[in-house]
Amino acid sequence: MKKVTSFTHLVTGEGDRIAYTYSEISEDGNILSQNTKGNFIVTDADTLSAIETIDRIINQKLGD
Repeated sequence: MKKVTSFTHLVTGEGDRIAYTYSEISEDGNILSQNTKGNFIVTDADTLSAIETIDRIINQKLGD
């Protein structure tokens, strides 16, 4: 199984990017790999909407 361990949203020249790290764990609980990295450019409306929601929540917590 692959378990996401972190992710971040970046705004780049190519557009909105999600960068993430994950670990791969075997069925018996052994770590097969960890801190594996990946990223992608967001192209679908549902994901962009989710990013906007998270951004709004953070700004509300900041009091903006």
